[in-house]
Amino acid sequence: MRASTSSPSSRCRRATPLIGLDRVITTPHLGAKRVEADYDVVVCGGGAAGVAAAIGAAKAGAKVCLVEKYGFLGGAVTTSQVYAYCGLYQQGREPVKAVGGVGEEVVTELRAHGLDGEAFRSETTGNWIVLLDGEVLKFALDNLVRRHGIDVKLHTRVAAVARTADRLEAVTLAGMGGRTRVVAEAFVDASGDANLAMLAGIPFRTGDADGKLQALTMPIRVGGIAPDLEIDRKALQAAIARYNLVGDHPIQRTDGGIIIRLPLSHDMWWMTVDVALADLTSESFTAAEMEARARANSYVAMLRREMPGFERAYLVATGPQIGVRETRHPAARYEMTGEDVVTGRLRDDGIARAAWPIELHGEAGKPSYTSIGGAGYCHVPYDSIRAKGLDNLWYGGRVIGADPNAYGSIRVMGTAFATGQAAGVAAADHVDADHRNSVASVRARLIAQNALI
Repeated sequence: MRASTSSPSSRCRRATPLIGLDRVITTPHLGAKRVEADYDVVVCGGGAAGVAAAIGAAKAGAKVCLVEKYGFLGGAVTTSQVYAYCGLYQQGREPVKAVGGVGEEVVTELRAHGLDGEAFRSETTGNWIVLLDGEVLKFALDNLVRRHGIDVKLHTRVAAVARTADRLEAVTLAGMGGRTRVVAEAFVDASGDANLAMLAGIPFRTGDADGKLQALTMPIRVGGIAPDLEIDRKALQAAIARYNLVGDHPIQRTDGGIIIRLPLSHDMWWMTVDVALADLTSESFTAAEMEARARANSYVAMLRREMPGFERAYLVATGPQIGVRETRHPAARYEMTGEDVVTGRLRDDGIARAAWPIELHGEAGKPSYTSIGGAGYCHVPYDSIRAKGLDNLWYGGRVIGADPNAYGSIRVMGTAFATGQAAGVAAADHVDADHRNSVASVRARLIAQNALI
């Protein structure tokens, strides 16, 4: 581990803050002495991208702080019961790995705690996924971040930032013990919602080009079903058709949705509760959460009435929050395009592979898929993980630069491992290289960490 300070910081100048209600923007104060850094890299968000960024930076020798608003790591898996890693493998008859490095390290750790970690082909989509258990993942990620010496701050969020014209200088963290100012050399926004970028004043797009957001989904766990019961999809489709004639909440996924028996518990994991999101206000999220829970309870009652073998079925859990696909898209130095994805564009400045098909949920309950061409994956270019206007902020996960179509591919958690690791390595490399950025150096260090490029 490096010391908490770096020699390049001696050339930077202390900033005098301008205090606002929700963020701190700073301007240079000439002739002042710079505050010593507490960390080399601060990562905002503890999902797949944030964990990968923190581990990637730590493996590169950085002193790292990982900030997460919940009391556990894992992102959509542990917050929303999205019990599948999508994007670790390419489409096709056989699973071909698209993500190595930290993503593979996480799967290996899951195997050590009882999950098989093997590629599983969804009967609904034909895509290869890795099935998960939320409690196993929480524990596995705890073990990994501790093993890599990362300073993790749970129950903590980034409340404000301090910046100069082209650099972030510090963040104010709000936790259970109050507020703390943390100075760092480099930062990664892996929040999913671009919280750090937004506080830093980087312009962002909400939803697609017209401001429309992709639909929310509340995956549910259904228990009380015999472990050996075969779920009859045709019978389920018929039950849904009957329910839709008289039910309070018509089911949009008339094909039955995604149904998988979970490892360990053998509960039924069902993705069929879909809700539109009008905007990013608390009122809209509140309405969506309550509507989704009403749907979940109504659908499980329908299963008890209509499906043989489900007479004792019950709703095990809906997750701490609904599954969110899309919020803010902060400005990056390059925005990946749908054409980049469908043509399988490969680039000399690629730092990760995106292999999941373009999956769009423009209308609740009616997803569409477009496969990737070429070799079955496309490259995520270095400039897509670099913030526009700030030299020491990188993006990981679903906040990277992507147009509405490319976003349908890059937002999944498997790909988030790859872009997050690249962001963490790039941040550490920036600190090591006297605040200079080199894609060649980042690629070399990623390959040394067994990432697939």
